[in-house]
This record gives sequence, structure tokens and C-alpha cells, in this order.
Amino acid sequence: MPWAVEPNNAADRLRRIEAVTDTALVQLSVEQLLHELVDRVRDVLEADTATALLLDASGQQLVATASVGIEEEVWQNVRIRVGDGFAGRIAADLKPSRVSQVDPDTVVNPVLWEKGLRSLLGVPLIAQGEPLGVLHVGALDDRAFDDEDVRLLQLAADRVALAARSRLTNSDRAAASAVQRSLVPAQLPDVAGFELAARYAPGHGSDISGDWYDAFGLPSGRLFLVAGDVVGRGLSAAMVMGRIRTTVRAYALENDDPAEVLTRLDRNIRHFEPDAMATLACAIWDPSHDQVYLSLAGHLAPVLGRLNRDSTLVEAAVDPPVGVGSATQARHTTTIDMSGGAVLVLYTDGLVERRAQPLEDGLRALSEVVYPGPPEAVCTEIMNRLVADTATEDDLALLTVRRQSSDDLRTLTFSVDAVPESLADIRAELRRWLPEAGAGEDDVTDLLVAVGEAAANVIEHAYGPGGGTLGLHLETHGDELEVLVSDTGSWRPPRGTHRGRGTELMRSLCDDVQVENGPQGTSVLLRKRLSGSEQE
Repeated sequence: MPWAVEPNNAADRLRRIEAVTDTALVQLSVEQLLHELVDRVRDVLEADTATALLLDASGQQLVATASVGIEEEVWQNVRIRVGDGFAGRIAADLKPSRVSQVDPDTVVNPVLWEKGLRSLLGVPLIAQGEPLGVLHVGALDDRAFDDEDVRLLQLAADRVALAARSRLTNSDRAAASAVQRSLVPAQLPDVAGFELAARYAPGHGSDISGDWYDAFGLPSGRLFLVAGDVVGRGLSAAMVMGRIRTTVRAYALENDDPAEVLTRLDRNIRHFEPDAMATLACAIWDPSHDQVYLSLAGHLAPVLGRLNRDSTLVEAAVDPPVGVGSATQARHTTTIDMSGGAVLVLYTDGLVERRAQPLEDGLRALSEVVYPGPPEAVCTEIMNRLVADTATEDDLALLTVRRQSSDDLRTLTFSVDAVPESLADIRAELRRWLPEAGAGEDDVTDLLVAVGEAAANVIEHAYGPGGGTLGLHLETHGDELEVLVSDTGSWRPPRGTHRGRGTELMRSLCDDVQVENGPQGTSVLLRKRLSGSEQE
């Protein structure tokens, strides 16, 4: 959008400075906006080049973001350390600067002297007292920028800074919101033996914070739940939250003790995120589902609701948040007994903290409303009671899990891709479901082998390169369990010699094995009388 240059008139230049930003720019992105603004600034100052450099997230480097007349700065992603060279000194001192000789002694960016610039004038970009970066203009001749040029460039910089800050704030808020939405599970896991429900609500009229929750099953058959809150707001807090979430998932695969997960997370945070701090509540269910292991890092205790008993806050040791306190301080794990039908509620402080009431009142209200019912209904009741029709000032995350009773666990149906990697998922799902369905230790061992053989046969024989799916349906009838393993493929002949022993193994481990082949696929039905009740 070229801007015609009027005769050099002080009053006219001032009017043009006042019009540096206008409503025609409202639809532009941050980069497009800055490019248009520096183009207008170059015209107003009648300079040959104009460049805007913005501070990066660390506040330690300037990054060339928009430039006219010397676009190479942006294309090469020029970065200048605060305090170094011409632009770096302006960012450090927050004062205008002029140089009449552009060479390695005065600037650190070789692009400037290689371009042939002879003089530079730069001013800080400051909006509402917050440094944003540097704006500078340059000349290819021996022009001496005077005090009037400094005044006009600073006026322009003030308007550029306000426009950029507004656009960056909106952009950061949108990015933080997108990060938050992408990291909160779109769908909670379907874990045998448990029902789960969750809520996330942003605070009213404020930046996105670092509140989050996560839930996932582990190969060991355990269920992992976590709720956390990163100190801070905006995009930076959301990004730290995302990295913490990923780190927690990685450590959870290697440790069954939530205190050890938090200890390793704390070590990671101290090394890679030295300025970050977060509170977390981590809970890991034993494969038997009878117990849950809880560790708190500066976080509010969960609420436990059991059948025929009042709901209460879990009594558990509260260790320091991750990122603060002593790195050598031991973290604690609390064991909670979970009977069938019991509900555990994890949450962040935005659910219970209100400016006009003590925290204890919010915790008491939460304890009163939690009951051992379906998690979706419990979440709805909690939000109706604690949030109602009043927007919260802070973000909140809520995660509710209910251990199903034996009556809820008569059937299990799921499907996986017919690939070798799915065998681990099948074993994990069976380890979670079989004990709840009445299988004893020996039963579980036998069925893991028998079902594994049936599934492996499907993976090897049922499909060609195009692949397919493997379906499993488990159902109990009294003390007898039926397992149906099915596919929709056309079986290939066995490869190699001495094959076919899988069926023989299945028959030795189960009371009955039936195989049916047809044009629609193959099904294997396994029946086994469970001895779990006899072992108790």
C-alpha cells in the first residue's frame, strides 16, 4: 500500500504520523500489520529503510519481524542480543540512538553495512510501560538525523507499539486458547472398570492460564489421572503446560509410583524450565482397581465419594509444587482404598476459589455436592452448584472417575488394528478388565496367552497388505467367561512348517474352543470357567 510523500513540512509530517495506524489495518496479521506500519514510517521520515525488531519470548533477543528497503533482515531471521550493537543497545537502554557511520564497530548485523547504509536512527518500542522491541530507519547517504527526526520517529514508534501490542495480545490469546483446546483430551479413554467425565472452563475476561487435566491407560493395566495448574497466564503458561503434560505421560510409562513421576518431572522442570512452577495431583490405579496411589505437588486434595458414606477431602501429604523448594526433598504417596461405585474428583483451584469467600467454604461446598454416581452427572452437579450462573475469574479443570461395580462389568467389547503392535494394547485391556470380571490370577495368565494366540493368528493370517481390524467381545455368564475374537478377512495358508500349534495351546488353556470360517471372516470362541471366586 504505497503512501505518497508530501513536501517536507513539519505540521504535515506530524499529521501523517498521527495517521500511521488507521481502521484499514484491522484485518491484518501481526507481520502484515508491522510491514505496513514500517512502510508508512519510512515514508514519513523520508528514509531508505525501516525495520521493526521485536523481543522474543525470553526477552533477551531482538528478532527482525518487518522491514522495507532491507527485507533481508526478515528473510534471514536476524537476531540481535539485547545490549549488543546498535539495536541491542537501544533495547537495553530504552533510549533513542543515532549513528553516522555504519560498520562492524557500530552494528552487529552485517546486512546493514553490506546494503550500503551510511546512517541510522532508532528508538525503542514501548507500550504501556512494557518494552516490545526497536524501530529504526536508515539512509543510504550521509544524512544526519536531527532532533526533529528523533521526535517524529518516537511518535511513530509509540503508535506502532500500541498497535503491535494489541495485535500480539489478541494473537497470543488466540494461540493460547488453541493450545489449551488441543491439549485437553478431546475424548476421555475407554478403560475397562472405570467411567470418566471432565470439564474445562476458561476464566471470564482473562488470559488463558495453565490449568489442565489428563487421563490415560498404561500398558501395565493401570489408569493414570492428573490435574495441574501452571503458575502464570497467557501463551507462555499454556506452552509450559503442554510440555509438562507430555513429560508426565513419558514418565508415567516408566513408573507406577506417582511420587516418582513427580520427582522426575521436578528435575526436568528445574533443568529445562527454570522459571516455571506448577501444582499437580497425580493418581495411579492399581490393576486390581482396589487401590489408588496419590501424590500431590502443592495441589488441592481430591474429593472421595464412597457408597453409604459422606464425601470427604482425601487426607494426603502435600509436597512442594514442581520447580520450587528443595530438589532433594522426598515426595510422598498416599494409598486410597477404592470400593466398587466409589468416585474420585480431581480439580484445579479455579473451581473452589472465590475472591469473596474463604477457600474452606469452596472446599466444603465441593465435598457436599460430590456423590458416588455416574461421573457425567457428578460433573454436571458440581458445575451447577459451584459455578452456577456466575462466571469464574480463573480457569478451572475438573476430572471425575468412578470405579464400576462388578454388576457393571459383565461385558467388554473393543477393536484394534490387526498389527503386531496391537497385542500390547489387548493385553493391557484384559489385565484391567479380567480381575473386575471375577478372574483370578491363574485365569488372567491363561487368558492372556489364549487370547493372545487367537489375536496373533488374525494378525498373521486374516489380512493382506491393506490390513484390517480385529474385534474382541468378552462376556461373563455366572462363573463362565466367553471370549470372541473375530475378523473380516480371508485367511492365508500358514507359512513355514510346524505351524498351527496356537489352536492346540488355546484348547489346553480353555474349557472349549470353537473356530468358524466363512465368507465374512473368521471367529474364535473361547470358553473358560473362572476360578477366581474359588481362590478367594
